[in-house]
Parts: sequence; C-alpha cells; structure tokens
Amino acid sequence: MTTSVVVTGLGVAAPNGLGTQDYWAATRGGKCGIGRITHFDPAQYPARLAGQVPGFVAEEHLPSRLLPQTDRMTRLALVAADWALADAGVRPDELPEFAMGVITASSSGGFEFGQRELEKLWSQGSQYVSAYQSFAWFYAVNSGQISIRNGMKGPCGVVVGDQAGGLDAVAQARRQIRKGTRLVVSGAVDASICPWGWVAQLTSGRVSTSNEVTRAYVPFDAEARGHVPGEGGAILVLEDAVAARGRGAEVYGEISGYGTTFDPAPGRGRKPGLRKAMEIALADAGAVPGDIDVVFADAAAVPELDRAEAEAITAVFGPRGVPVTAPKTMTGRLYSGGAPLDLAAAFLAIREGLIPPTVHVQQAEEYALDLVTAQPRTTEVRTALVLARGHGGFNSAMVVRAADQTTATDRER
Repeated sequence: MTTSVVVTGLGVAAPNGLGTQDYWAATRGGKCGIGRITHFDPAQYPARLAGQVPGFVAEEHLPSRLLPQTDRMTRLALVAADWALADAGVRPDELPEFAMGVITASSSGGFEFGQRELEKLWSQGSQYVSAYQSFAWFYAVNSGQISIRNGMKGPCGVVVGDQAGGLDAVAQARRQIRKGTRLVVSGAVDASICPWGWVAQLTSGRVSTSNEVTRAYVPFDAEARGHVPGEGGAILVLEDAVAARGRGAEVYGEISGYGTTFDPAPGRGRKPGLRKAMEIALADAGAVPGDIDVVFADAAAVPELDRAEAEAITAVFGPRGVPVTAPKTMTGRLYSGGAPLDLAAAFLAIREGLIPPTVHVQQAEEYALDLVTAQPRTTEVRTALVLARGHGGFNSAMVVRAADQTTATDRER
C-alpha cells in the first residue's frame, strides 16, 4: 500500500510578498517584485534587475546568537520554516525528535556570507575569518540549521539541481515519509544577490540584461531574452495523510506524482527529457492529461528552452490543451526556491479556484499554449502540474491534487 503524503503548512519569502498571505495577494493581483538591485550598486554590471525579498529584518524573527553564523538565505529559510510549522499547527517539541526530518534544495549556498569572509581573508588575514564560514556557505546549511533549531533528528539532506532541485527535494521528502518518517520539512530558499553571487549567475549566459522591468523577463514572448534572478522561495511541511488527519490538520493538498529525467548530451540528436518527466509524473499520480487543470511552467525565457518546453507541453496536452502560467515573472527565477514557491502557488490556486497570471508577456504566435497572461483566470483547479528545469539538463515534474482527492484507500487506512 502506498502512503499518501500531504502538505499541511506553507512558509513563503518572495520578492513580491513576505509571508504566504502577502505573497498570494500580490500574485493573484499581478504585483511584480522585480526592480533595480539595492543589495549592492549594480552600475558596473551588465544586468541590474533582480527580485529581492522586501522588508525582511532578521533581528525581528531570530535570536541574536544565530545572526553571526548565518547567511541571508539561511535566515530567510529559518523564518519560512517557522511560519510553515506554525501554519501546520505543529509544535516540534511535542513530537518525537527522530520522527521529523528536513530535506531542502540549494543552488548556490551562502554566497553573501562567503564573500564577506573572503574579503576579510584577502584584506586582513586568515585570523579575521569567521569560524562559521566552515558551514554558512555550504549547500546543506539550511537543512542543518532548520533541524537544529527545531530538534529534528530524522532523515536530513540536501538536493542540488538548480530550479529542478526544489521539486527533487520535496519528492525525497515524500519518499522518506513513505518509509515511515512522520513529518518532513522541505522546499528551498536561495539568496545570492551579492557581487560574488551576481558574477557567478552571469556566467550562465541566461540572465536578462534589460533594464526595463516590464520587459526584462518575458518567457514565451517573441522578445524573450533570458531571466531575471531573484531570491527567496518556500518551505513546506509534509506529513503522512492519515497522521495529518488524525491530528485534525488542515490540508492544502497531496503530493501525488513525481517524475525526473536528464537531458541527453548536446549533439546526440535526442530530444530533451522534459516531456518524459511529465509523463512519468502523471503515471505516478495515476492521472491522465485531461485530469490536469493548470501547468506551472519552468519558463526559462531563453528562446530555445521556451520552445522545448512549449513543445513538451503541447505533445502531452495537445495544442492549447491546458492552461499554463508562470507567476515567476513577478519574482524572477529563484533557482532552488522557485519550484517550491510554484508548489505553494499551486496549492493556493486550488484553494481559491484561481490561476495567477504570467505578467508582462505577449505570447509569441509560434507557441500553441493557453498561457494565462495579464489577468488571473477564475476556474476550478483540482489538480496541477509543476515543471522545473535545472542548468545542465535536469528536468523534474510534480503533480499536486486537492486535499479531498486523496485516495479512498488512504482515507480507510
């Protein structure tokens, strides 16, 4: 018997909203959080726009002892985890410590912290470098700090796969719950809007250099020119469906299907693997294309990648066969945090019956997509498919369902 895994808590830190309610109010209303970089002076760089989380003051949320040892991404992740647990109605100190785990994704680690300590090394000497540098920059630090803060000693880990990693982490969390862990905190938060992190991101060749906020990040548009990077993401609380219902938890929905593939090496003449990932996810969920009410697109905004994604969606659903949206046009691409944020948006879309818009995009005629642009679309949403790709050929897809669509078998367990 397969255990049904549900999401009972959300914690969001996004460029267009801090906290789940603010994020959803902004997203359903088409509020864009992209602007000129304020974390540092970007004048000397070819790209100057980013999605930055507004109004976050770590001192208002975290004890002072944590501040010297944490990067901005970890502070955001810790607070988002606190919010997700509170949203789920979970008090970690009331549960067995080995019954709870933490599995997050990361794309870059703590770049801002690392840059500061490297500057000390070069300008002052090694004796001035913080001992916390040994882990504050590390990819796994968010999982470690969340587990320590909440006394969670069950399965812990990190997945690194750029944007796709965010879905891979949630899938790994589902796997651990099916093995017997009662609760897993999952998702991802990235934040590397600092000079060192910015230079690293520019090496991808996929960052938009437009200075026009409304035209800088326009996937599936004839003028697509790359993405705008952003910071933030979402943390989710996953539980065994039966255990969640047993304690009377309010359930957002079920993680019902997952698929992942890797693109063939360039020049092999084989097609990208995104379509296959989608088909695996649908089969895992026991769903057919007609069951899907909306697709949250990866939306790379690189013409050849947009074309590949549009072709994959069309191959599975048919021309204009399913509504497609990319609310990340309001936040920028958040790397590992992007897909968990799309999962949060999918659950909120299911709850409200509303598909958020893909702002600023004028869909190119070559794409046979039913792209929801400009205005949100009010419609019943019961099942959603979230897509995410990672630099280097990662493809992941995840199907989520409304809470009352979990299997009768699970309800009877």
